[in-house]
Amino acid sequence: MEYINEQNMDEILQKSYPPWVHRHVEIPDISIYQALVNSSLKYSERTAIDFMNTKISYKTLKGEVDAIASDLEGIGVKKGDKVAIMLPNIPQYITYFFAVLKLGGIIVQVNPLYTTRELKYEMEDSGSNVIVTLDEFVQKAMPLYPSIISKIIVVRVKDYLPPLISNIYALSTIRKNTKVVADKNIIVSKRPGSVGDTGKVAQISPKDDAALIQYTGGTTGEAKGAVLSHRNLISNAYQVIESLPETYKEKTTYLSAIPFFHVYGMMTAMLTPIIQGSTIILVPDPRNTKMILSLIEKKRPTAFPGIPAMYHSLVNYNNINKYNLKNVKICISGASSLPVELQKQFEKLTGSILVEGYGLSECSPVANITPLVEEEREKYRRFGSVGLPAPDTYERIVSLEDGISDVPVGEQGELLIKGPQVMMGYWNRPEENKKVLDNGWLHTGDIARIDNDGYVYIVDRKKDLIIAGGYNIYPREVEDVLYENPKVSECAVIGVPDEHRGENVKAVIVKKDSTLTEQEVIDFCRERLAVYKIPRIVEFRDSLPLTLVGKIDKKQLRNEKI
Repeated sequence: MEYINEQNMDEILQKSYPPWVHRHVEIPDISIYQALVNSSLKYSERTAIDFMNTKISYKTLKGEVDAIASDLEGIGVKKGDKVAIMLPNIPQYITYFFAVLKLGGIIVQVNPLYTTRELKYEMEDSGSNVIVTLDEFVQKAMPLYPSIISKIIVVRVKDYLPPLISNIYALSTIRKNTKVVADKNIIVSKRPGSVGDTGKVAQISPKDDAALIQYTGGTTGEAKGAVLSHRNLISNAYQVIESLPETYKEKTTYLSAIPFFHVYGMMTAMLTPIIQGSTIILVPDPRNTKMILSLIEKKRPTAFPGIPAMYHSLVNYNNINKYNLKNVKICISGASSLPVELQKQFEKLTGSILVEGYGLSECSPVANITPLVEEEREKYRRFGSVGLPAPDTYERIVSLEDGISDVPVGEQGELLIKGPQVMMGYWNRPEENKKVLDNGWLHTGDIARIDNDGYVYIVDRKKDLIIAGGYNIYPREVEDVLYENPKVSECAVIGVPDEHRGENVKAVIVKKDSTLTEQEVIDFCRERLAVYKIPRIVEFRDSLPLTLVGKIDKKQLRNEKI
């Protein structure tokens, strides 16, 4: 087949999907709060949240959300107001998330590791003046109060811990906690006790009303807020659920370690499980590998959405063989490319299905998922592919020159996406919206190709493209080769300035075997890559810099002096 496009994609994908996955999904026209209400009615006594052995049923969760919404309404939060949430994965993230949306507010997700400067940018750009944060982080917000932030709601981890653990936690954090002096606009929130009436519910038009502003580097340039509607998020959750095997479409237990402030974590580890009526096992610190392993063994979750850095940490943990990880069955990796060797190692270790997906904040975020099949894996798997477009999602590969013309199957071009999960637009960026949104199609800025069966392969980001001596070099291709070397633990490939060639290829490597040498790396690549793709510079490090969500930070690597 020469081209795959909107006209023939339905037919192709229905043949490529596993039998239980439908090309089109019936998506209810409901708000996100109503989705919680539906789950609380259907799964009333089932555990919704398991946090450090504190278990919260769906009935209790809905009641606490209603109580918090009443408190928020009491301090003036109303439909259209932006409320920032700057929290790790603790119960209050979930309760405040749904409470704000119940009132018709708009969530602004903020990384709790941000500095005051980074927080200031997002608060000012979004127009948020209310923030929900942890007592440990409140000092980051204080310099912005009251000039930018008019109300600070402070929550405490210990409010959801059993008494003994709460006391230990309080002692372990007492030195770094700064006492919060409450006033009428700095509110120390406590866990709701007795729950009263349901209270006010805002009238929501799911397609037209924004639910979330997710800050992202976007397809180009500075950080900007992708505005996602209730309909965008509900659609994406149903697309993910449809992609799961029948056994896991409901009553699944999720290990939710990937941060909720990252839109991928919010979708796959919080909202989707809530809609399914599943149990969420909360992990506040995704870097705590020992805790993750202990929870997998003790709580026996069946689903573990994550990012490659998490799976890499587990595979390389010193005492990994002490833990029984065999109950994990479904793992979807996102946020960055999944090395094939890591995928194979993790599956061998756990017996699970680990597949790669693809998404971006502008798509709520899930756009592609490799079929999750326990049997006939090889039939549905293409190593190096991010999988098939999700149900109701259309994708095209267009010319890098004109951004319009479809290119033939197998050829590289820019990936365009169309579907119910595609954002409303960037917050207050009309000119940027004209560039990236065209008649429902999102220009992703990612270079990709598609095969005859509809599987998509991300080659690289436009902005990561290395041009050396007139040749286009895609870092991921070089990285994939480096990961084939058993002496390489982690790597990143970047372009560095060169007067003669424009750029040189540089490989930054963390060794798995201390005997690895620079010449060995170059010789290994020479056997597998065209001469112009071989790294001219090889640097060994003990670790690679990571972004706050665990991706390798290539921007930092590029900005460092050579």
